[in-house]
Amino acid sequence: MQQTNVEGGVVKVGDYVSFKSDIEQSGTIIKIYRAQQSFGMVMLDIENMDGFEGNYIGGQTHTTVMANDCWVE
Repeated sequence: MQQTNVEGGVVKVGDYVSFKSDIEQSGTIIKIYRAQQSFGMVMLDIENMDGFEGNYIGGQTHTTVMANDCWVE
């Protein structure tokens, strides 16, 4: 997929988005795709080279989030 909708607008690979995992976090989209095992939900692979925070993804630099859980400001 080239682009998808999130709260606040349309995003594409390379765009910066926010999401909540323990706390509000943000990163750059590196991949957009439909997950076969998630009933076709649009997923975003997100990267933050400084690392994410919190108990779930703290210390990681990559994560996957459903597009409908993300937003742009």
